[in-house]
Amino acid sequence: MLRLSNLLLRKYSMIAAIATAFICTSLTAQAQYGGYPYERNMRLGLVFNPNISWFNFDNASYSGASSYRFGYGLLADFGFSRNYYFSTGLILNDLRAEEVRDMVSGDIVSPVNNTIRIKYAEVPLTIKLKTEERDYGRIYGQFGVTAGLRVSARQRTDLPGAEHQSLSGTDLVRLGLQIGTGVEWNLGGNLGLLTGAAYNNGFTRAMRNGGEPKISYVALQVGLLF
Repeated sequence: MLRLSNLLLRKYSMIAAIATAFICTSLTAQAQYGGYPYERNMRLGLVFNPNISWFNFDNASYSGASSYRFGYGLLADFGFSRNYYFSTGLILNDLRAEEVRDMVSGDIVSPVNNTIRIKYAEVPLTIKLKTEERDYGRIYGQFGVTAGLRVSARQRTDLPGAEHQSLSGTDLVRLGLQIGTGVEWNLGGNLGLLTGAAYNNGFTRAMRNGGEPKISYVALQVGLLF
């Protein structure tokens, strides 16, 4: 009986030690994340991203020029460690760039300029690395890919009176490699201001024309975090 009592005492002592360790760990997590477990491990925001985009051509007969538009949408950060986050969202990105190709008629070479707009619904799949939180906020760096589906595509030539018309021959999917940095500013409570910049290098074809261009862009990022 005495041996059985000792075994039960050891068993319950071990259970009590595990429970105590779990409670201490939970209290530490609450202290680290503002009093509530994992409070800072998820953050949502609304963003507005002015951008400048351009085409990269594989065919020397084509060239282009950059142009500006904007994107907007929802941002979501999910923390898997104190300063490491999986950052995703849904961004409606409006990209515009100019395509210039040489049209040859006999001995005459005439450049033809097309302004092309392609809208994508993009989902970022990135890792965001954040510094420790200070009074002003946190600095972050971001790296990953974006996956986009074409929503619409239109073009307009440089002829007088020409209007935008639907553009066929654009690829449905766009993939890009993205790198960026910025600051999440504290505005009080759980409200924050996001300011940053990102470079997105497209590595899939945007159109099935002779130039087979890829489209890339740089964007400023401005948003409210909640």
